[in-house]
Amino acid sequence: MGSIRRYMHFVKPYRLQIIVTIIIGIIKFAIPLLIPLLIKFVIDDIIGNPDLSSADKTSSLLKMMGIMIFIFVVIRPPIEYYRQYFAQWVASKILFDIRDRLFTHIQKLSFKYYSNTRAGEVISRVINDVEQTKTFVITGLMNLWLDIATIVIAVVIMMQMDMTLTIASLILFPFYGFSVKYFFGNLRKLTRARSQALAEVQGYLHERVQGMAVIKSFAIEDYEQTQFNKQNGNFLIKAIDQTKWNAKAFAVVNTITDIAPLLVIGYSGYQVIQGNLSMGTMMAFIAYIDKLYSPLRRLVNSSTTLTQSIASMDRVFELIDEKYDIDDSPDATECTNIKGDINFEQVSFAYDEKEDLVLKNISLHVKKGETIALVGMSGGGKSSLVGLIPRFYDVTKGRILLDGKDIRSFKVRSLRDKIGMVLQDNILFSESVKTNILLGKPDATEEEVIAAAKAANAHEFIMNLPNGYDTKVGERGVKLSGGQKQRVAIARVFLKNPPILVLDEATSALDLESEHLIQEALEQLAKDRTTFIVAHRLSTITHANRIILIEHGEISEIGSHEELMKKQGNYYKLFQVQQLEN
Repeated sequence: MGSIRRYMHFVKPYRLQIIVTIIIGIIKFAIPLLIPLLIKFVIDDIIGNPDLSSADKTSSLLKMMGIMIFIFVVIRPPIEYYRQYFAQWVASKILFDIRDRLFTHIQKLSFKYYSNTRAGEVISRVINDVEQTKTFVITGLMNLWLDIATIVIAVVIMMQMDMTLTIASLILFPFYGFSVKYFFGNLRKLTRARSQALAEVQGYLHERVQGMAVIKSFAIEDYEQTQFNKQNGNFLIKAIDQTKWNAKAFAVVNTITDIAPLLVIGYSGYQVIQGNLSMGTMMAFIAYIDKLYSPLRRLVNSSTTLTQSIASMDRVFELIDEKYDIDDSPDATECTNIKGDINFEQVSFAYDEKEDLVLKNISLHVKKGETIALVGMSGGGKSSLVGLIPRFYDVTKGRILLDGKDIRSFKVRSLRDKIGMVLQDNILFSESVKTNILLGKPDATEEEVIAAAKAANAHEFIMNLPNGYDTKVGERGVKLSGGQKQRVAIARVFLKNPPILVLDEATSALDLESEHLIQEALEQLAKDRTTFIVAHRLSTITHANRIILIEHGEISEIGSHEELMKKQGNYYKLFQVQQLEN
């Protein structure tokens, strides 16, 4: 029940609207309860009344029908409209609030979380599971009470007519309650398993859609079809398990609700034969049985949908409960007036407590405006080191100082705002080129966007695109070449204008022409900024103030290009090998 209690936190702001909806709903459900009374009145007080003439009976019948038609044609439709409208409005607003909270939450989750979780699973929880909880609002908080109110009103009216017959009508209620409790206890677990299996299908599908080029290039469509069928088959098994249990529940509960009218018809028929009951009362009771057990059947349906809804709630709150690896300390301050002096003090780092250290006792002082190049073999720890500066991960031991203050003392977002990053594979969103550049500074003017694009050597190719700056680039920038994507990424960093710059393999996958244009833009970008360059091609970083060779997570050599060449150590060997390859 913890999930329900937490869900009510989102419901609380709309409790007035829910109360109004329930009141309107009670009126809506109470109106049809007049029909059995009408049947009794027409049979006993009009048709079966020996004191009335045929004309009087017709007149009374017409008057009564006129009143009923007015109630059902004029009064009931607007009540029905507002009940539906308010119920859906409240549910949609609550779902909006939950998704809003979830999006805020998933933006704060760390890189570690996303490296261990498939994007499709996260999407499934935010879309499918949140949508499933809508049932709880409409059914659990509204319809459930309306059905209970309908049953109570019907029972009160029936008791006024005949107490023994009412007891006969309610005799199966305890059996109904027991069967609901027995069957729906297990359904929540089965529903959660089904939802998880669906999320896994969605996660698998999301990855494969993104990697369709790989599937086609290796011609492995048949293999992937088999793999997808395994995922889909697992979902089918879980769905059928849940359906079987559901079907059992309905078979038992609906049998109970179907036996009840038979008992009432048999008992009331006997009472009429004995002269203890009027025909009108018997007909009214039979009509009330339907009014009594229809809400009960709805309650059975509600039990199923509510169980599914609560299982989805559990999954939503599981996601909300994911802890932040990187979070602001209570006394964190804004990161302002940054010069860009960075000091690594005996920094060690491992991605997981159980894993080996990726970086070991790194000590390095980088002065304001200095350009530092990090080189070495793949897997040596270069990217891990620069990933610590914007706190994508936190150090395992030691500390990193920015202008003399530990970077953990700053608010994370304000720290990252002072760092510009250009990566090997820069993600572009599927919107326009202009929108992608504006990520660097969302409130920038058009002139600032164009100036940033010119500085990044991107303006010329952008103007040659079909719609210029308004050209949509496709998912992950698929419509642009590698060099064009890089220049858009550099343009947004120019627009951001941060004091610290991180270039992680920014030119490693480009052709020579693109590399020349990008190298030129990056050198312009690095002016007067503290810059870290992670590079594989050593010829691109000879201009750096200092070059740091990292091997097996430790600094093995440090100095300018000329100093390291004179030293003739491992940097010299690497450089010679690359020159020979070229």
